[in-house]
Amino acid sequence: MESVFSYIISLGAAVMMPVIFTILGLCIGIKFGNALNAGLKVGVGFVGLSIVTALLTSALGPALEKVVQIYDLQLKVFDMGWPAAAAVAYNTAVGAFIIPVCLGVNLLMLFTKTTRTVNIDLWNYWHFAFIGAVVYFASDSLAWGFFAAIICYIITLILADMTAKKFQTYYKDMDGISIPQPFCAGFVPFAWAINKGLDKIPGMNRLEIDAQGLKNKFGLLGEPLFLGVVVGIVIGCLTCQTWEQIVDNIPYILGLGIKMGAVMALIPRVTVFFIEGLKPISDATRNLIARKFKGAEGLNIGMSPALVIGDPTTLVVSLLLIPVTLLLAVLLPGNEFLPLASLAGMFYIFPLVLPFTRGNVLKTFIVGLVVIVLGLYMVTNMAGAFTLAARDVFAATGDSTVAIPAHFEGGSLDFASSPLAWIIYQCSANLKYIGAGILVLISAVMMWWNRVLIIRNQKAMIAANSTEIQTTE
Repeated sequence: MESVFSYIISLGAAVMMPVIFTILGLCIGIKFGNALNAGLKVGVGFVGLSIVTALLTSALGPALEKVVQIYDLQLKVFDMGWPAAAAVAYNTAVGAFIIPVCLGVNLLMLFTKTTRTVNIDLWNYWHFAFIGAVVYFASDSLAWGFFAAIICYIITLILADMTAKKFQTYYKDMDGISIPQPFCAGFVPFAWAINKGLDKIPGMNRLEIDAQGLKNKFGLLGEPLFLGVVVGIVIGCLTCQTWEQIVDNIPYILGLGIKMGAVMALIPRVTVFFIEGLKPISDATRNLIARKFKGAEGLNIGMSPALVIGDPTTLVVSLLLIPVTLLLAVLLPGNEFLPLASLAGMFYIFPLVLPFTRGNVLKTFIVGLVVIVLGLYMVTNMAGAFTLAARDVFAATGDSTVAIPAHFEGGSLDFASSPLAWIIYQCSANLKYIGAGILVLISAVMMWWNRVLIIRNQKAMIAANSTEIQTTE
């Protein structure tokens, strides 16, 4: 089983999504050609996104490393990036069986009406494996590792249900889609609370500054493309110590600016492929459920947040937070984590934040600032357990991507900076049975309440359909 699921993961989303969507399309009655076309478009979307992300990493990474060297910004916790975190997660005993275990939990929750999300985002299952692996090594218990992973999965599915309506309302063409990714879901309480708090400030609730508003107010200065160029040039200038070096490195500095601008311009265009591929599948799924399965209305397909990271507000705020995060990492007392490789994942903080802030750039930036500050401390706190897991995987596999330099500990902004991951880690690894009791209680209450909402919504839908039929007759 480990070999089978390792092979599936190794194929990657770009290969497996066309297969999954073609099979899913045939099962719900779509013609083979249309189903394959939908799957291929989603696969192309993942390929395009990986290319753009690689461009960002290859352009930004060396520049930031040079800035670190010039200003001697070395900290104790080494940023390994999300690919290394995923490799650690999947190459542990928890990660080897995370897919069948989580799929089993998903089916059980569907049958008991405690979730309405079918999570097919298999590649982001590494988040659940990650928290399980960290708890496993911190507690030296495989049982605690699986407990943490399963609790994280349950809470994430429920949060996906609870945010589905807001998500589908804010993002157009996303009917029938939810986001069951724990990194995004972990920021939902902060988005809700901070947005409510800001609305109580006189004048703040009337201050609507979305990405389009920035463009209208500042013209070219408000464009993500132009902001990307500016931020890239600024970072390029920071790699130089004197004005003479800046003059000598003008081609490199301008090139970095253009590459950063290209990333901001290309991401929205790449995400169009996701939408074009998902729409026929989601439409056919809803129609099939409405025809064949009375009382099952409201079912959502759980997909990757990559679908919506091209939102202009996400691009603008993520871009502004990159240099701010670097500065905070150096200035915050007690922080030992310096994010470099993880900065490319900044976009994934906001997919479930924007539906609460309604795309307001200022509110979204404040939410991002708060969660980044907390996230830096959380990564620092979890670094010891993550290092144990990474070194064990390196010893077993020899995988150089998980190697940690001598005298350093390892960390990653994604997923170790998620409040959800940190809370589960603290309760499972440190508080043990007391913490487990708290997590079980929270999960049980959330499942019960979600079931109440699901049954209530289904009854309302059935009543509305009956009224519509009677009116038609």
